[in-house]
Amino acid sequence: MARSPDTTRRLNQLAGRALAGMISLVRRTSKIVYEPENALQKLAVDHPLIVAVWHGQFMLTSGFRPGPDVKVAAMVARHGDAELIGAAMERLGVELIRGAGAGGRRKDRGGVHALRQAVRSLKDGYSLVMTADVPPGPARRAGEGIVTIARLSGRPIVPCAVASSRFRSLDTWSRLTINLPGSKIAYVAGDPIWVSADAGETELEFARQQVERSLHAVTKRAYQIVGADIRRATPLSLTDPDAPPADPDFRLKAYRTTMSMLRPFAPLILKVRERSGKEDPRRRGERLGYASIARPTGVLCWVHAASVGETNAVLPLIETLSAARPDLHFLLTTGTVTSAGLAERRLGPNAVHQYVPLDAPEYAARFLEHWRPDLAVFTESEIWPSLILETSRREIPIALVNARLSHRSRRRWQRNKSMAVPLFSRFNIILAQNDRMALGFSALGARNVVSVGNLKIDAPPPPIDLNELERLKAVLGDRPVFAAASTHEGEEESIAVAHRALARSFEGLCTIIAPRHPERGTALAEMLKNLGFTVAQRSTGAVPGPRTEIYIADTIGELGTLYALAPIAFIGGSLVERGGQNPIEAVRHGAAVLTGPHWQNFRDAYRALLRHGGTIEVKSSADIAAAVLKLLDNPVELQSMRDGATRALDTLSGALDKTVEALLRYLPDERLKRAS
Repeated sequence: MARSPDTTRRLNQLAGRALAGMISLVRRTSKIVYEPENALQKLAVDHPLIVAVWHGQFMLTSGFRPGPDVKVAAMVARHGDAELIGAAMERLGVELIRGAGAGGRRKDRGGVHALRQAVRSLKDGYSLVMTADVPPGPARRAGEGIVTIARLSGRPIVPCAVASSRFRSLDTWSRLTINLPGSKIAYVAGDPIWVSADAGETELEFARQQVERSLHAVTKRAYQIVGADIRRATPLSLTDPDAPPADPDFRLKAYRTTMSMLRPFAPLILKVRERSGKEDPRRRGERLGYASIARPTGVLCWVHAASVGETNAVLPLIETLSAARPDLHFLLTTGTVTSAGLAERRLGPNAVHQYVPLDAPEYAARFLEHWRPDLAVFTESEIWPSLILETSRREIPIALVNARLSHRSRRRWQRNKSMAVPLFSRFNIILAQNDRMALGFSALGARNVVSVGNLKIDAPPPPIDLNELERLKAVLGDRPVFAAASTHEGEEESIAVAHRALARSFEGLCTIIAPRHPERGTALAEMLKNLGFTVAQRSTGAVPGPRTEIYIADTIGELGTLYALAPIAFIGGSLVERGGQNPIEAVRHGAAVLTGPHWQNFRDAYRALLRHGGTIEVKSSADIAAAVLKLLDNPVELQSMRDGATRALDTLSGALDKTVEALLRYLPDERLKRAS
């Protein structure tokens, strides 16, 4: 049962009082040292001033108060956790300023109001305590807000740190530190940093860096004084990238043991999957770690992609890496029959395909002993523990490209952090799709994370079969066409209802449905026929006849041709809660995109498309019909939407070049390898 706001407020007040009591107890029972010895007197001289601390290290900052009569205010965010912190500060005689910076997010968190109030408080004679790093991070990187306040107020920033010999740290983004009674406590204050009122961008950036460097220095010094290990209080995102990765915990060991024990059942499981077309019986050995072809000589880059979507994203990466390093050879592994077919059609002469082995330690070891890759590149969210641990054990550099972390995955990994850290800390580099995901990977123990964007933005559109395109155009003639691509179960019925409504306005309308899983084609055709539609099925070799209402494109690798044929495309997985499918391929082929409300798998792309008027969000069959009617009836509106979509994707491009540049650093020089 949800709590009322009043109940939550009372609970926060009680918890805040308890926290204030804890802070007072820690100070009363601990030996306190200031550096310099006259730190409080120096703070009093510069009062009013801005006391800067790192987020997560604020618990004992009330000890920087120069005297009982000195007025102090603190900037506290508006979210729920801050209510508790604010209640504790009020109990300690500190006034509150509500609001915080956005930390690179577009969400308004009250930052502008807080900035104005902070400047006013300083001018009214209050010293201001605030964290220099802005939630949700990056941790221990000073933000622009603190130097802006210093410039507007004319008051100095004094970087300060406090450390205790006895403490507990939580695995939050900023490594929240809980100080314990009976400690030695060190308060360290740095030199004042003044920011000129007429400072431009260069001067502000220099001041920001000064604040950051000084905060690192005073924090390090505080932990030295109390004799505590600063690493225990350092956010995981700042862990030394050269330090050895964390050891696997008992659950990872149990997982590997279980997978090893299940090996006798692997052939049976694969045989069952073969019967349903999900495995290739001719290549079963590859799934058990047995290679079906020889390893090419020279430098080998192993790239693993899960299925068709990830394969489409990494094929341009392989091509671009090959252009930059013609000596490279590539091994592409995937896990599905459809992706294997795509690889067979599109891989160049310096690349080979194999099925990825099942994730048993013995299969992974057998695979790696044969292929001996010089670099392992995983894509998106492909985290296979045995493969990662066995690759790391052989000291092969590991990268995660186009790295994606959904809210659900992040919560699941956070609940199992003792498993997450030993895995993510083994990646030499993680190239994330956006800043939010980069922060998530850092919080899970990854030590070198860079936000570069989404490779799928830069991927060329899927190929068009020109002969088939002309054939379909010929049989359709001037009939209006609407496509629904990558649809999931539960969406086709809505498409069918929308078709029926549109057919009243557009005589001869042909709706093309391309299911995400082509094997559903026959069942889908039967369902639509039972609803009274005239249906043709592409996998049988049929083309739309004069009376065909719905054409089911249940084939592989033909989306490019379909997008080039249809002026408007609904992208599936979005009316049902599947997170949406890739809209970029349709945009690149000139199709105007419709999407349902569930598009979180491609959040950055859809946000940009919505911002630039490059997509229409629909929630029902009536919405779909209305949107298609609007666009088919108005060519100017249709072209405007296409133009907006192109502008949106242009703002997101660049991930491919950044990814290639990063990976090249981990590939050995062929001449050096031959010499060794």
